[in-house]
Amino acid sequence: MGRMRVVVWPPDRITPEMAHQAYLAGLDRVPWPCRIQWNQGELVIERSVSDSANLYIPWPVEGVGVLMVGTATLREREEPYHLPLELARGKLGQVRNQLGEWEALGLAAPEELQRLISEATRQLADAVLAPAGSAESTEAAERALRLAVEAADRLASCYAEQALAVRRHNHPKLPAWLGVDLGNGVLDEGTGTAILQTFSAACAPMVWRDIETTEGSYSWDTPDQLIGWCRKNRLMVLGGPVIQMDRYCLPDWIYLCEEDFEALAAFAEEFVQTAAARYRGQVDMWIAAGRINTPAILSLSEEEKVQLAARMVQCIHSADPQTPVVICIDQPWGEYLAQRELDFPPLHVADSLLRAGLGLRGLMLEINIGYQPGGTFSRDLLEISRHLDYWAMLGAPLYISVCAPSSDQPDPLAHYANRRPPPGSTPKTQQLWISRLMPLLLAKPYIQGVLWNHLRDFLPHDYPHAGLVDLRRSPKPALRTLATLKQAFLK
Repeated sequence: MGRMRVVVWPPDRITPEMAHQAYLAGLDRVPWPCRIQWNQGELVIERSVSDSANLYIPWPVEGVGVLMVGTATLREREEPYHLPLELARGKLGQVRNQLGEWEALGLAAPEELQRLISEATRQLADAVLAPAGSAESTEAAERALRLAVEAADRLASCYAEQALAVRRHNHPKLPAWLGVDLGNGVLDEGTGTAILQTFSAACAPMVWRDIETTEGSYSWDTPDQLIGWCRKNRLMVLGGPVIQMDRYCLPDWIYLCEEDFEALAAFAEEFVQTAAARYRGQVDMWIAAGRINTPAILSLSEEEKVQLAARMVQCIHSADPQTPVVICIDQPWGEYLAQRELDFPPLHVADSLLRAGLGLRGLMLEINIGYQPGGTFSRDLLEISRHLDYWAMLGAPLYISVCAPSSDQPDPLAHYANRRPPPGSTPKTQQLWISRLMPLLLAKPYIQGVLWNHLRDFLPHDYPHAGLVDLRRSPKPALRTLATLKQAFLK
């Protein structure tokens, strides 16, 4: 049994909920299943193996909010670690290492970035030299962490700016698409006009629950209208996810097959083949299956979920052999692994499908930023950049499905109302996050498309307040920002 102890001072720096969201991961970035004990400022994390690890924990960073922050590699020892100090050490080390790698590739670091790193280093030295666990050490470590996070964002933005300049030297308009999920409803004229001004692609969802409400009886009215509208207006059309593993997409009657995998797979294959045959030549990219790696409402094993996804890809290829097919992976950091014993981390699921010879054209990563539980924890830009580079090692093109909240208030139309956005979320913070994230994504050649996965808050949807059009049917500032970015960088 492995055991790691850390001390938080003052004890109310984090909440018990935040403490129980901590996890340990190794060099492969895969979280270990952990058992958390939180007692008056001491966090004890136990796991089934005994090895060095990085500790990740939601942490309030002054001026930024709560971010998932990691330490450097920690060895197991009986003496507890001083958590603020280790978080500052970990983030600053990450910044310095990444700066060295990018400078070797030609990055020119601005003086302001160098100043931030130097000041963070000085504050970290003060924290190390002060008495261990003292208020003086804690305050210096907190200052070092704040400066290191600022430096991380500045470094990632600097990389994005310079990498985009290099890419645009040969391609003034980048060969990537910007899309939006249209949702399961007909478009009104105002929303349609905004879409055409902002996006080059649109996703028409195939919600099995709504299309086949009773076994063998199909209603394709909404997909027909959405795909027809996209074709008429010369938008690239994405179809799917054709099968999505959650209770709001699966028909009620399919639960009769929950204990019979072959029967369930047969019904899914029939639906997927019918959809692919109906829209052959009208869809430009199929998303065969979504959220296949995260816990589903059906009691399928991990192996069965991977098998089901593979069979869905084969079904689409048999009905529509010319159209590219991708698979969507949710929560690509795999935070959910810390809460349950699973054998297949998200990257391993994707790797197994790519190696299976299915003819996949790429992977889509779903990042619903800031929502908990069930979303992706908020992280700084540098950590996002590094993790996407990690996924790029698979050698497949990546597509990013993303959303962010515009409010922290209850959302009456959200399916997952319990997936709470971060406190302080506003239309302005949503817009700011988009303006910072999008250049980073577009700077990476292996990212070939970005899909905002929620359009309209006034229709039923997954994540609270993540749309680009609000409950009053008015566009949010984020929509204008996306239009500006599309005009500047994309065809």
